[in-house]
Amino acid sequence: MQKEEQKKLDAILKDHNYDPASVIAVMQAIQREYRYLPEEMLSYIAKKLKLSEAKIYGVATFYENFSLEPKGKYVIKVCDGTACHVRKSIPILEEFRAQLGVSAEKPTTEDMMFTLETVSCLGACGLAPVCTVNDKVHPAMTPEKARKLLAELKEEAAHEV
Repeated sequence: MQKEEQKKLDAILKDHNYDPASVIAVMQAIQREYRYLPEEMLSYIAKKLKLSEAKIYGVATFYENFSLEPKGKYVIKVCDGTACHVRKSIPILEEFRAQLGVSAEKPTTEDMMFTLETVSCLGACGLAPVCTVNDKVHPAMTPEKARKLLAELKEEAAHEV
C-alpha cells in the first residue's frame, strides 16, 4: 500500500476515533473513496482497529452493499424484483449488457467506467421497471431509455476528463 493511501486510511480511522464499533462506517468511507474494499486496506484497518481479519472480512461479505471487487465509475443496478420483472426488466438488463459488452460473470467494463448489477428490489416498485446509477433512481425504464441513459453517462464522463 502506498503512503498516500495509508494517509487516507489513517484520516478515515481518525475521523471514527479508531473505534472498532465504527468498522461499518470506516468500510463505507473506504468504499466511497475507492468504489470497493481493497484487500490490503481491510488488513490494515483490522490491525488498526484491533480486530481480526476474519471479523473484517465477515462484515465485508455479509453486507451486500460492500464489494471486494473493483467497480466502475458508474454502478448501474437493474431491479429484477417481482414488480420490475413483470414489467419487463430483463430486456432492459439485456440491453445494458449488449451496449456495455458485459455479462453476469464479468459485470465491469474494461475501462472501469461501468459496472452492471441486478438486485432483488430497489424499493421503488411503483416506478417499475427501475434502475439506479450510483443510487440515483431512473423510473419506468425501457431498452430505448437504457441506450439513451448510457449515451448521456458516456458524454458526461467525456466532459470530466
